[in-house]
Amino acid sequence: MSKLEIKDLHVAIGAKEIVKGLSLIINSGEVHAIMGPNGTGKSTLAKAIAGHPDYTITSGDVLLDDKSMLKMEPDERGRAGIFLAFQYPSEIPGVSIANFLRAAQQARMGEGEELDAVTYYKRLYSKMDLLKIDRKFTSRAVNDGFSGGEKKRCEILQMAMLEPKFALMDETDSGLDIDALKIVAEGVDSMRGTEFGALMITHYQRLLDYIVPDYVHVMYDGRIVKSGDKSLALELEAKGYDWVTKELATA
Repeated sequence: MSKLEIKDLHVAIGAKEIVKGLSLIINSGEVHAIMGPNGTGKSTLAKAIAGHPDYTITSGDVLLDDKSMLKMEPDERGRAGIFLAFQYPSEIPGVSIANFLRAAQQARMGEGEELDAVTYYKRLYSKMDLLKIDRKFTSRAVNDGFSGGEKKRCEILQMAMLEPKFALMDETDSGLDIDALKIVAEGVDSMRGTEFGALMITHYQRLLDYIVPDYVHVMYDGRIVKSGDKSLALELEAKGYDWVTKELATA
């Protein structure tokens, strides 16, 4: 059982504060969704947790199993169990998917330990079949020349192979058609269990039709201003965000 705790977090880009005192606890076994209008700090939150150098945490803390991650480098956070699925995954020309994932897994092993090639490829092919990724993709460079749907499936393949404690999914549904969305959702749902937690960032509740969250949070002006269950996402889909901001104005 693990816990990711965000405590009164403030995050800035340059001199501009984006996240303004956000607190949230995610336990393993839970899926949380954050929704909200553009520019409210959703992606900033995810990238700051993962240790992106463009984002400065000015106060507050992020703890993984009660240990602060603020002094950890991004790769240390990854090895500790944090995974960030990007809205726009980067291309890595010249590095094959098979070699990339093998190196990532090897980096998580202890000194002197070696990854067994037969076991590795058996597991890799199993995950690829689940995500309907052609096995020929193992020799292709990471995301190089991939369609939007292929890039997102490759991200979920990385997540499935690395088995993080917590996944931060930054608009994973962006740019996906309905078939690709279903496949990605099946891959995420296959990981759900007592050893895995997720924070999903999305604008639209359609993703939540396939990956049903335990909790839904509305983020506005750098803070979580409303929380509920899946029904809150349906209400946002029907009414938009204006009713939430009106509630805040009259509170």
